[in-house]
Amino acid sequence: MNKKALIFWGGWEGHTPERSANIVKDILTRNGFGIRIEQGTSALADPAIADLDLIVPMVTMSTIEKPELDNLTRAVQNGTGLAGFHGTMCDSFRNEPEYQFMTGGQWVAHPGNVIDYRIDITKPQDPIVEGIASFPYRSEQYYLHVDPANEVLATTTFSGEHLASIEGVVMPVVWKRRYGAGRVFYSALGHTADEFEVSQMRTIFERGALWAARTSR
Repeated sequence: MNKKALIFWGGWEGHTPERSANIVKDILTRNGFGIRIEQGTSALADPAIADLDLIVPMVTMSTIEKPELDNLTRAVQNGTGLAGFHGTMCDSFRNEPEYQFMTGGQWVAHPGNVIDYRIDITKPQDPIVEGIASFPYRSEQYYLHVDPANEVLATTTFSGEHLASIEGVVMPVVWKRRYGAGRVFYSALGHTADEFEVSQMRTIFERGALWAARTSR
């Protein structure tokens, strides 16, 4: 039986949520998933999301109703996977600490906006990043508040050029974690859909999403 995934999109248009949602749909479809794409958060109110193998948020700076959030967190706690990237997962609902606890982090700044920086692979033996060397990247370099329980797979180091007080800060970029029985994957890369053209970014997200998907019933 094919795995089932829900992609829900919305919020700030600068993150190209609809276009990114369709790219993720194509990636997951090629991996045997049946995909449902919905605009907004209303689909999360359906108790049937507990039967999904994977949920992919694609929402920035938005709001969510309490029954929707409760249903989402319950589904992940019970084994539904969660995978996402950039502000479309870790800046979705700024007023919801329960959601941030589940995802493992929350965006707070990107000094210098779109700049050149470096991604350093910290666990090269992990299947999500295996075979990928550290690489240069151009995008927003995310400064996040992160959960120390995350298993960090890649980091970036701030130069201090755009904010001297954070010079030398090593920031997680890619991580995986557990939330109850569910697997959660996050990559800070992917400011717009165009970044899926970077092979390392695309590969890391694809592998991470497949890892997060429910492994058993």
